Amino acid sequence: MNYFKHDQALVESVHIGDRTNVWAFAHILPHAQVGSDCNICDNVFIENDVIVGNRVTIKCGVQLWDGIRVDDDVFIGPNATFTNDRFPRSKRQPKEFLKSIIRCGASVGANATILPGLTIGKHAMIGAGAVVTRDVPPNAIVVGNPARIVGYVSTSNTTSIEGQTTGESTLIKEHVEFHVPGVKIVELPKIVDMRGSLSFAEIGKHLPFEPKRYFIVFDVPSREVRGEHAHKELHQFLVCVRGSCSVVVDDSKNRQEIVLDRPTIGLHLPPLIWAVQYKYSRDAMLLVLTSGKYDAGDYIRDYDEYYEYMSRQ
Repeated sequence: MNYFKHDQALVESVHIGDRTNVWAFAHILPHAQVGSDCNICDNVFIENDVIVGNRVTIKCGVQLWDGIRVDDDVFIGPNATFTNDRFPRSKRQPKEFLKSIIRCGASVGANATILPGLTIGKHAMIGAGAVVTRDVPPNAIVVGNPARIVGYVSTSNTTSIEGQTTGESTLIKEHVEFHVPGVKIVELPKIVDMRGSLSFAEIGKHLPFEPKRYFIVFDVPSREVRGEHAHKELHQFLVCVRGSCSVVVDDSKNRQEIVLDRPTIGLHLPPLIWAVQYKYSRDAMLLVLTSGKYDAGDYIRDYDEYYEYMSRQ
């Protein structure tokens, strides 16, 4: 036995990795699998059909029921609750329990509740006391009941485009620093007179490509998430023509959040940029111009697939 077991822990499984610590009153059933360098704290219960990866920390008072899969480097806070049956009844069990997956590097806060059959994405952060009712995207920060996305990890450098309005146009006050190469803000003209305001864009001057398609996103329930994909070849140009929304851009190495809050700011997204739009104001209307027609094969919709794709570039 190459792991530590407290005298008052009950470990029935032989599938415990090297250098793992199992503390007092923890109970691990015979068919459970726990990786190396884990820390299983007091009063943790791990059922049979559970797989725990390497370097996982499970704090006091956590129960991992059949169907739970925990990848490497996950943190699970005290008294976090996992479920595996949407309609539980006493003395009745489903033929198969729903699988829940906690991906690499994710953290689940104290007293959070994870409903059955969900996936918590890589490096996601579940806030203390959150009730998670749907899949959580990679790197997302979710809080509340029901849990909502309030940010993304490593996007503390949220960029709001500061500007000043003149009689004819809006001028960006200062240089905007981008941490994701290829992403670019384009200042669009604004013409103001007694009849109102007008903004426009010209191909070759403001638009970096000739549009072949456009679509408009509107009537989005407040703060809901859209996007969550990358394109292999397609360019996009985003303008929030009314209200505001935030765009998270990611090249698999760097991540940044950009606030679009007026129709005189365009955001150019080149190919191979993972983009997420969220924090929509209730009146938001987002115009998206694209360099080509819709092609389902051009999309990368899974972040793990995107990360692997970029590692081969």
